[in-house]
Amino acid sequence: MKFLCLAYGAEKDWNSLSKSEQNTLLAHDSALREEGALMGAVDTHVTTVRAWDGSPDTTQQPVAELKIPFAGFSIIDADSLEAVIEMVARTPCARAKGAIEIRTIKILNDEQWKSPSR
Repeated sequence: MKFLCLAYGAEKDWNSLSKSEQNTLLAHDSALREEGALMGAVDTHVTTVRAWDGSPDTTQQPVAELKIPFAGFSIIDADSLEAVIEMVARTPCARAKGAIEIRTIKILNDEQWKSPSR
């Protein structure tokens, strides 16, 4: 199964960690990528598009106001939700006062992306 993991975390909380703690957490992210996880960080700037009447209407506001900013995402191929929970529990956002939201991917139309470990 593939899981979408949405990472939320504030840069100030990341910066409050020691360099040693940061390096340990970044090494875990690196290990996840080596296992085949697709990972990315995002800019804080957001453009939201709605085209309810057929014409695009854009705003520079997120759909939902969050207490913790959206920071990045990953797509992880794993056997179970429990395995993904164990994997992301050691990531920077989960450890640096952030949070990881996990959603099972029901359909992924790009079958070019395959996990090398599966």
